[in-house]
Amino acid sequence: MAEEMSFEELQGIVSLCLDEIMAVKGENENLRRQIDNLTAVNLELGNHIRKLYEDYEETKQNIAASLKIQDMGLDNMVYELNDPHMDTKSIYYPTFYEIEYTIDKIIHERCSMARFGDGELAIMAHRSRQKFQPYDAGLAERLRTIINVNEERFLIAIADNYGSLAKYSRAGKSGIRSYMTEEVRLEHRAFLDLQRVYHNAYISRPCVLYADFDTKEPGKRFERLKEIWKGREVIIVEGSQSRLGVGNDLFDNVAQLCRVEAPPENAYEKYDAILSAALSCGKEGCLYLIALGPTAGVLAYDLFREGYQALDIGHIDLEYEWYLHGGGKRCEVKGKYNNEYTGGELVEDIEDADYLAQIAATIF
Repeated sequence: MAEEMSFEELQGIVSLCLDEIMAVKGENENLRRQIDNLTAVNLELGNHIRKLYEDYEETKQNIAASLKIQDMGLDNMVYELNDPHMDTKSIYYPTFYEIEYTIDKIIHERCSMARFGDGELAIMAHRSRQKFQPYDAGLAERLRTIINVNEERFLIAIADNYGSLAKYSRAGKSGIRSYMTEEVRLEHRAFLDLQRVYHNAYISRPCVLYADFDTKEPGKRFERLKEIWKGREVIIVEGSQSRLGVGNDLFDNVAQLCRVEAPPENAYEKYDAILSAALSCGKEGCLYLIALGPTAGVLAYDLFREGYQALDIGHIDLEYEWYLHGGGKRCEVKGKYNNEYTGGELVEDIEDADYLAQIAATIF
């Protein structure tokens, strides 16, 4: 038989149990306080989230209402502008050929082309607009001369920003409207010949700007553009990080392709070396495709004067990437210089044996 427990021993065990109970009770009280605090925080966060959502809904409704009012204002604008009392002397509208007509000229008559967009026209007006090509007086003078060239097989293209914007997406319209200030319009007017019919510089931007960016139509436009270089010996002159056609099938239908790699920024500073390298690669019947910012139009004209067909094709590869991978919207394109996407000037090196083998010259 076990020995009976003394009162003192029992009292000690009870005391220890009470100590444990009190300790657990204290922990429970502490946990309850933490739970109460978390509940209060969650309630506060819930109220904050609810308020944010209500503000978001209100803002969304306000934006929708503002856009509706804006659209109504635009609908009425045609009546305001046609008021006989309206002073329209300073209003001008350049005229444009259809892009299909331009493509036919390029394919069948082997015409060359320079494109004049916001960057070129800003430099002509003694301003810098694009980070990758600062203002250069020599470049400005060349561009001002070339925009007035009137030779049958050298096409002058400007961006179609002046009249109706109905064919463009809402984002495209917004970008054009914010850019085309009264000051900019006056600058453009100083360089444009309103008796001339221009080709459309957006020939190389067949996707992102247009209202049908998410349909099959951009794909059809890209296929039409691919006919320009189909079966041709092509020399691409590009910024060294542009890498046109690398990683996609844009130029898979050419007979042969080589590249002249120029500096990705401030290319005009090395213009003589770029022109010399491009000419050293030239062959009879070859086609030059140039993506080199405002320098491209100057190079296209000088190569044309040397007897070659040369086209300033601008952002065509980025547009194609955005069509393939961005759903028709601007997006990140790894391994390629992308001046129209945040951080796109930070370009990763790539290991592509085919691309490296195509490089005939590099200008640093």
